[in-house]
Amino acid sequence: MRKNIFFIFLLWLGVYGLKAQEILPISADSAYAVINVSVCNMREEGKFTSGMSTQALLGMPVKVLRFTDWYEIQTPDNYTGWVHRMVITPMLKARYDEWNRTEKIVVTSHYGFTYEKPDEASQVVSDVVAGNRLKWEGTKGHFYKVSYPDGREAYIPKSISKPEKAWREKNKQDAESIVHTAFTMMGIPYLWAGTSSKGVDCSGLVRTVLFMHDIIIPRDASQQAYIGEHIEIAPDFSNIEPGDLVFFGRKATAEKKEGISHVGIYIGNKKFIHALGDVHISSFYPEDKEYDAFNTGRLLFAVRFLPYINKEKDLNTTLTNPYYN
Repeated sequence: MRKNIFFIFLLWLGVYGLKAQEILPISADSAYAVINVSVCNMREEGKFTSGMSTQALLGMPVKVLRFTDWYEIQTPDNYTGWVHRMVITPMLKARYDEWNRTEKIVVTSHYGFTYEKPDEASQVVSDVVAGNRLKWEGTKGHFYKVSYPDGREAYIPKSISKPEKAWREKNKQDAESIVHTAFTMMGIPYLWAGTSSKGVDCSGLVRTVLFMHDIIIPRDASQQAYIGEHIEIAPDFSNIEPGDLVFFGRKATAEKKEGISHVGIYIGNKKFIHALGDVHISSFYPEDKEYDAFNTGRLLFAVRFLPYINKEKDLNTTLTNPYYN
Protein backbone atom coordinates (compact mmCIF):
# COMPACT_ATOMS: atom_id res chain seq x y z
CA MET A 1 0.00 0.00 0.00
CA ARG A 2 2.78 2.44 0.95
CA LYS A 3 4.71 1.62 -2.24
CA ASN A 4 1.61 2.30 -4.35
CA ILE A 5 0.98 5.62 -2.62
CA PHE A 6 4.61 6.61 -3.03
CA PHE A 7 4.55 5.64 -6.75
CA ILE A 8 1.44 7.77 -7.31
CA PHE A 9 3.12 10.64 -5.47
CA LEU A 10 6.23 10.38 -7.68
CA LEU A 11 4.05 10.27 -10.80
CA TRP A 12 2.22 13.38 -9.61
CA LEU A 13 5.58 15.11 -9.12
CA GLY A 14 6.54 14.27 -12.69
CA VAL A 15 3.23 15.35 -14.20
CA TYR A 16 2.91 18.63 -12.38
CA GLY A 17 6.60 19.49 -12.12
CA LEU A 18 6.57 20.01 -8.35
CA LYS A 19 10.02 20.69 -6.96
CA ALA A 20 11.20 18.16 -4.39
CA GLN A 21 11.70 20.77 -1.71
CA GLU A 22 8.24 22.31 -1.95
CA ILE A 23 6.28 21.74 1.25
CA LEU A 24 3.14 19.69 0.74
CA PRO A 25 0.12 19.91 3.04
CA ILE A 26 -0.96 16.79 4.90
CA SER A 27 -4.58 15.63 4.77
CA ALA A 28 -6.45 14.95 8.01
CA ASP A 29 -6.42 11.19 7.51
CA SER A 30 -2.72 10.94 6.64
CA ALA A 31 -1.35 13.12 9.42
CA TYR A 32 -0.10 10.21 11.50
CA ALA A 33 3.05 8.13 11.83
CA VAL A 34 4.99 5.95 14.26
CA ILE A 35 8.74 6.06 14.84
CA ASN A 36 10.52 3.08 13.31
CA VAL A 37 14.10 3.27 14.69
CA SER A 38 15.41 3.01 18.25
CA VAL A 39 16.32 6.71 18.43
CA CYS A 40 15.04 9.13 15.80
CA ASN A 41 16.98 12.37 15.38
CA MET A 42 14.68 15.32 14.74
CA ARG A 43 16.25 18.29 12.99
CA GLU A 44 15.52 22.00 12.70
CA GLU A 45 15.29 21.72 8.91
CA GLY A 46 14.72 18.87 6.47
CA LYS A 47 18.34 18.01 5.77
CA PHE A 48 21.05 15.94 7.43
CA THR A 49 23.34 18.93 7.91
CA SER A 50 20.74 20.78 10.00
CA GLY A 51 21.13 20.94 13.75
CA MET A 52 19.31 18.40 15.90
CA SER A 53 16.38 19.75 17.91
CA THR A 54 15.27 16.68 19.89
CA GLN A 55 14.77 12.92 19.54
CA ALA A 56 11.85 10.52 19.39
CA LEU A 57 11.81 6.83 20.30
CA LEU A 58 10.84 3.60 18.56
CA GLY A 59 7.09 2.94 18.71
CA MET A 60 6.26 6.55 19.59
CA PRO A 61 3.12 7.89 17.86
CA VAL A 62 3.60 11.27 16.20
CA LYS A 63 1.64 13.70 14.07
CA VAL A 64 2.78 14.62 10.56
CA LEU A 65 2.55 18.34 9.89
CA ARG A 66 4.20 18.80 6.47
CA PHE A 67 6.09 16.82 3.86
CA THR A 68 8.88 17.48 1.37
CA ASP A 69 11.22 14.54 0.92
CA TRP A 70 11.42 14.84 4.73
CA TYR A 71 8.57 14.90 7.25
CA GLU A 72 7.91 17.61 9.80
CA ILE A 73 6.49 15.79 12.83
CA GLN A 74 5.21 16.63 16.29
CA THR A 75 5.89 14.37 19.28
CA PRO A 76 3.62 13.66 22.29
CA ASP A 77 5.32 16.47 24.24
CA ASN A 78 4.26 18.84 21.41
CA TYR A 79 7.80 19.35 20.11
CA THR A 80 8.32 19.64 16.36
CA GLY A 81 11.19 18.79 14.04
CA TRP A 82 12.08 17.30 10.66
CA VAL A 83 12.90 13.63 10.13
CA HIS A 84 14.00 11.59 7.13
CA ARG A 85 11.23 9.54 5.53
CA MET A 86 13.06 6.25 6.23
CA VAL A 87 12.82 6.51 10.04
CA ILE A 88 9.04 6.70 10.40
CA THR A 89 6.07 4.70 9.18
CA PRO A 90 3.26 6.96 7.92
CA MET A 91 -0.19 5.57 8.74
CA LEU A 92 -3.83 6.24 8.04
CA LYS A 93 -5.82 7.09 11.16
CA ALA A 94 -7.35 3.61 11.48
CA ARG A 95 -3.96 1.89 11.47
CA TYR A 96 -2.50 4.49 13.83
CA ASP A 97 -5.34 3.89 16.28
CA GLU A 98 -4.82 0.14 16.00
CA TRP A 99 -1.11 0.57 16.80
CA ASN A 100 -1.99 2.56 19.91
CA ARG A 101 -4.54 -0.01 21.07
CA THR A 102 -2.39 -3.13 20.70
CA GLU A 103 -0.46 -4.55 23.63
CA LYS A 104 3.19 -3.48 23.54
CA ILE A 105 6.48 -4.77 24.83
CA VAL A 106 8.38 -1.96 26.58
CA VAL A 107 12.18 -1.94 26.58
CA THR A 108 13.36 -1.55 30.18
CA SER A 109 17.12 -1.82 29.70
CA HIS A 110 19.19 1.15 28.62
CA TYR A 111 20.49 -0.73 25.61
CA GLY A 112 19.96 -4.02 23.83
CA PHE A 113 19.07 -5.76 20.58
CA THR A 114 16.29 -7.65 18.87
CA TYR A 115 16.96 -10.78 16.82
CA GLU A 116 15.58 -12.67 13.80
CA LYS A 117 15.16 -15.81 15.93
CA PRO A 118 14.62 -16.47 19.66
CA ASP A 119 18.37 -16.85 19.98
CA GLU A 120 20.92 -14.15 20.79
CA ALA A 121 23.35 -15.82 18.41
CA SER A 122 21.00 -15.14 15.47
CA GLN A 123 21.02 -12.11 13.18
CA VAL A 124 20.37 -8.76 14.87
CA VAL A 125 17.26 -6.93 13.59
CA SER A 126 17.96 -3.63 15.38
CA ASP A 127 19.18 -2.05 18.54
CA VAL A 128 16.73 -0.83 21.19
CA VAL A 129 16.89 1.62 24.08
CA ALA A 130 14.89 2.23 27.23
CA GLY A 131 11.36 3.41 26.51
CA ASN A 132 11.10 1.80 23.05
CA ARG A 133 7.77 0.10 22.38
CA LEU A 134 7.09 -2.79 20.01
CA LYS A 135 3.90 -4.67 19.25
CA TRP A 136 3.63 -7.94 21.20
CA GLU A 137 3.07 -10.87 18.83
CA GLY A 138 3.71 -13.81 21.16
CA THR A 139 6.18 -15.53 23.47
CA LYS A 140 8.83 -18.17 22.85
CA GLY A 141 11.09 -19.35 25.65
CA HIS A 142 13.10 -16.48 27.04
CA PHE A 143 11.96 -14.12 24.28
CA TYR A 144 8.94 -12.05 23.28
CA LYS A 145 8.03 -12.05 19.62
CA VAL A 146 7.46 -8.47 18.50
CA SER A 147 6.74 -6.48 15.37
CA TYR A 148 7.82 -2.99 14.31
CA PRO A 149 5.57 -0.22 12.95
CA ASP A 150 6.78 -1.07 9.42
CA GLY A 151 5.91 -4.76 9.84
CA ARG A 152 9.35 -6.22 10.56
CA GLU A 153 9.27 -9.04 13.08
CA ALA A 154 11.86 -9.90 15.70
CA TYR A 155 12.49 -11.51 19.07
CA ILE A 156 13.51 -9.50 22.14
CA PRO A 157 14.97 -11.04 25.32
CA LYS A 158 12.61 -10.99 28.31
CA SER A 159 15.57 -9.84 30.40
CA ILE A 160 15.51 -6.38 28.79
CA SER A 161 11.77 -5.87 28.31
CA LYS A 162 8.29 -6.29 29.78
CA PRO A 163 4.70 -6.41 28.55
CA GLU A 164 3.30 -2.90 28.87
CA LYS A 165 0.49 -3.77 31.31
CA ALA A 166 2.82 -5.66 33.65
CA TRP A 167 5.37 -2.86 33.36
CA ARG A 168 2.78 -0.26 34.35
CA GLU A 169 1.63 -2.33 37.34
CA LYS A 170 5.15 -2.47 38.78
CA ASN A 171 6.29 0.95 37.61
CA LYS A 172 6.37 3.53 40.40
CA GLN A 173 6.00 7.27 39.99
CA ASP A 174 7.57 8.31 43.28
CA ALA A 175 10.68 10.32 44.07
CA GLU A 176 12.77 7.40 45.31
CA SER A 177 12.17 5.37 42.14
CA ILE A 178 12.81 8.33 39.85
CA VAL A 179 16.08 9.20 41.60
CA HIS A 180 17.14 5.55 41.37
CA THR A 181 16.49 5.56 37.61
CA ALA A 182 18.47 8.79 37.23
CA PHE A 183 21.41 7.06 38.96
CA THR A 184 21.35 4.29 36.35
CA MET A 185 22.23 6.91 33.74
CA MET A 186 25.43 8.01 35.47
CA GLY A 187 28.24 8.53 32.97
CA ILE A 188 26.04 8.65 29.86
CA PRO A 189 27.52 11.38 27.63
CA TYR A 190 26.02 14.79 27.11
CA LEU A 191 24.41 15.17 23.71
CA TRP A 192 22.76 18.40 22.62
CA ALA A 193 19.06 17.63 21.91
CA GLY A 194 19.52 14.04 23.16
CA THR A 195 16.60 12.31 24.91
CA SER A 196 17.67 8.67 25.04
CA SER A 197 20.03 6.27 26.77
CA LYS A 198 22.54 6.94 23.98
CA GLY A 199 23.04 10.54 25.09
CA VAL A 200 21.14 13.37 26.77
CA ASP A 201 21.23 17.09 27.31
CA CYS A 202 20.14 18.51 30.68
CA SER A 203 16.41 18.61 30.03
CA GLY A 204 16.73 15.44 27.96
CA LEU A 205 17.94 13.64 31.09
CA VAL A 206 14.79 14.73 32.91
CA ARG A 207 12.65 13.81 29.89
CA THR A 208 14.28 10.36 29.54
CA VAL A 209 14.21 9.44 33.24
CA LEU A 210 10.56 10.40 33.59
CA PHE A 211 9.55 8.63 30.37
CA MET A 212 10.98 5.44 31.86
CA HIS A 213 8.32 5.94 34.56
CA ASP A 214 5.64 6.60 31.94
CA ILE A 215 5.64 10.35 32.67
CA ILE A 216 5.58 12.81 29.76
CA ILE A 217 6.95 16.25 30.59
CA PRO A 218 7.68 19.25 28.33
CA ARG A 219 10.93 18.91 26.40
CA ASP A 220 13.02 22.00 27.26
CA ALA A 221 14.26 23.29 30.62
CA SER A 222 12.56 26.62 29.88
CA GLN A 223 9.25 24.72 29.60
CA GLN A 224 9.82 22.31 32.48
CA ALA A 225 10.47 25.29 34.76
CA TYR A 226 6.84 26.43 34.61
CA ILE A 227 4.90 23.29 35.41
CA GLY A 228 3.85 22.07 38.86
CA GLU A 229 4.70 24.05 41.99
CA HIS A 230 7.30 26.82 41.93
CA ILE A 231 9.54 26.79 45.03
CA GLU A 232 11.92 29.53 46.10
CA ILE A 233 14.77 27.54 47.62
CA ALA A 234 15.58 28.16 51.29
CA PRO A 235 19.25 28.90 52.13
CA ASP A 236 19.56 25.51 53.86
CA PHE A 237 17.59 23.68 51.10
CA SER A 238 15.16 22.43 53.74
CA ASN A 239 12.05 23.16 51.65
CA ILE A 240 12.96 21.06 48.61
CA GLU A 241 12.76 17.28 48.37
CA PRO A 242 14.43 14.51 46.37
CA GLY A 243 12.75 14.30 42.97
CA ASP A 244 12.19 18.04 42.69
CA LEU A 245 13.70 19.74 39.66
CA VAL A 246 16.28 22.48 40.21
CA PHE A 247 16.78 25.21 37.61
CA PHE A 248 19.73 27.40 36.74
CA GLY A 249 20.46 30.39 34.57
CA ARG A 250 20.34 34.17 34.52
CA LYS A 251 18.73 35.73 37.59
CA ALA A 252 15.80 38.08 37.11
CA THR A 253 16.34 41.84 37.10
CA ALA A 254 13.96 44.76 37.22
CA GLU A 255 14.00 44.80 33.42
CA LYS A 256 14.12 41.08 32.57
CA LYS A 257 12.59 37.82 33.67
CA GLU A 258 15.00 35.06 34.71
CA GLY A 259 16.58 33.10 31.86
CA ILE A 260 16.44 29.30 32.24
CA SER A 261 19.43 27.50 30.73
CA HIS A 262 19.96 24.34 32.81
CA VAL A 263 18.04 21.79 34.91
CA GLY A 264 18.88 18.93 37.25
CA ILE A 265 17.09 16.50 39.57
CA TYR A 266 17.53 17.14 43.29
CA ILE A 267 18.59 13.97 45.16
CA GLY A 268 18.80 15.33 48.73
CA ASN A 269 21.68 16.43 50.98
CA LYS A 270 22.24 19.54 48.85
CA LYS A 271 23.11 17.40 45.81
CA PHE A 272 21.63 17.04 42.33
CA ILE A 273 22.15 14.86 39.29
CA HIS A 274 22.37 16.51 35.88
CA ALA A 275 23.83 16.25 32.39
CA LEU A 276 26.75 18.57 31.67
CA GLY A 277 29.64 16.87 29.91
CA ASP A 278 28.11 13.63 31.10
CA VAL A 279 25.48 12.59 33.64
CA HIS A 280 26.96 13.08 37.10
CA ILE A 281 26.24 14.29 40.63
CA SER A 282 27.07 17.80 41.79
CA SER A 283 26.72 19.49 45.16
CA PHE A 284 25.68 22.91 46.40
CA TYR A 285 27.75 22.41 49.58
CA PRO A 286 31.31 23.81 49.42
CA GLU A 287 32.73 21.06 51.65
CA ASP A 288 31.67 18.27 49.30
CA LYS A 289 34.09 16.89 46.72
CA GLU A 290 31.30 17.26 44.13
CA TYR A 291 30.85 20.97 44.90
CA ASP A 292 29.78 22.85 41.77
CA ALA A 293 30.55 26.54 42.31
CA PHE A 294 29.45 27.52 38.80
CA ASN A 295 25.94 26.06 39.04
CA THR A 296 25.54 27.05 42.68
CA GLY A 297 26.13 30.63 41.59
CA ARG A 298 23.39 30.50 38.97
CA LEU A 299 20.79 28.49 40.92
CA LEU A 300 17.32 30.01 40.48
CA PHE A 301 14.49 27.93 41.98
CA ALA A 302 12.95 24.45 42.19
CA VAL A 303 9.80 22.85 40.82
CA ARG A 304 7.78 20.07 42.43
CA PHE A 305 5.96 18.17 39.68
CA LEU A 306 5.01 14.73 41.02
CA PRO A 307 1.70 15.77 42.66
CA TYR A 308 0.59 17.38 39.39
CA ILE A 309 0.86 14.45 36.97
CA ASN A 310 -2.34 14.23 34.92
CA LYS A 311 -3.57 17.40 36.62
CA GLU A 312 -1.90 19.75 34.14
CA LYS A 313 -2.18 19.71 30.37
CA ASP A 314 1.53 19.31 29.68
CA LEU A 315 2.28 16.79 32.42
CA ASN A 316 0.73 13.40 31.72
CA THR A 317 1.33 9.72 30.90
CA THR A 318 0.87 7.45 27.89
CA LEU A 319 -2.49 6.45 29.38
CA THR A 320 -3.78 10.03 29.20
CA ASN A 321 -1.68 11.75 26.50
CA PRO A 322 -3.85 12.29 23.39
CA TYR A 323 -1.15 11.01 21.01
CA TYR A 324 -1.41 7.56 22.57
CA ASN A 325 -5.20 7.49 22.70
